Amino acid sequence: MTFDQLPPRRQHQLMAFDRLLTIMDELREQCPWDRKQTMETLRHLTIEETYELSDAILEGDRTEIKKEIGDLMLHMVFYSKIGSEAPREDATRFDVADVLHGICDKLVSRHPHIYGDVVAETEAQVKANWEQLKLKEGNKSVLGGVPQSLPALVKAMRIQEKARGAGFDWDEKQQVWEKVEEEMQEFKAEFNVDNGEPIDAQRAEGEFGDLLFSLVNYARFIDLNPETALERTNKKFIKRFQYLEERARANGQALHEMTLAEMDVYWNEAKVVV
Repeated sequence: MTFDQLPPRRQHQLMAFDRLLTIMDELREQCPWDRKQTMETLRHLTIEETYELSDAILEGDRTEIKKEIGDLMLHMVFYSKIGSEAPREDATRFDVADVLHGICDKLVSRHPHIYGDVVAETEAQVKANWEQLKLKEGNKSVLGGVPQSLPALVKAMRIQEKARGAGFDWDEKQQVWEKVEEEMQEFKAEFNVDNGEPIDAQRAEGEFGDLLFSLVNYARFIDLNPETALERTNKKFIKRFQYLEERARANGQALHEMTLAEMDVYWNEAKVVV
């Protein structure tokens, strides 16, 4: 199709994207800050923007979600612009068209049940096919695609998802829960909860890691995202603690001078209010 043959909505979308590309060209040429940026200097800003989008999603704030998606799209366009500035003879040179065609080609090749003759009628079959295709493309390990720098909780989830895609997983959730209970007992033994003997910190840490990993596995098995669950609890705790602080301040009290029992009064109020 030519541009004029596209539906009006798609024309509108493409024109908006063209506007972003044009502004990026202008900023890269004319703005001292934008001219100075490299992929390395943008990296930490991109991570920050990603977390800001995550926060907006957890808060269910669609206005902020739209804003943060825009910020991330700007970063993707910025990286593509920098990539296009490499010398033409540089084999690593790329522009935004190369990026977009690359992801389109990958999506087509990774969905043979849509664009080919492979049958995949369930989500599990789609994921299994996806991992097998990645191995055929050159990945030496099913786990090779898990970024090393992922936060540990997210990484545990991704490791387990990929192992499941290769067929390495429990059959029933009860089996997974039994593993959680087994790891809990092993951790309790290392932690010496009952006898109060000195703790071997390294062994206790290892057992605690095993316990967390098994809990993440159970959460995955019952379709809970442990990262989302923990972050919601973090946010709930922050709101309740800030309520406690505000109530204490309003009554002329300082937290460091209050007993735990006194603070619990406000905390229990917060559990009702927040």
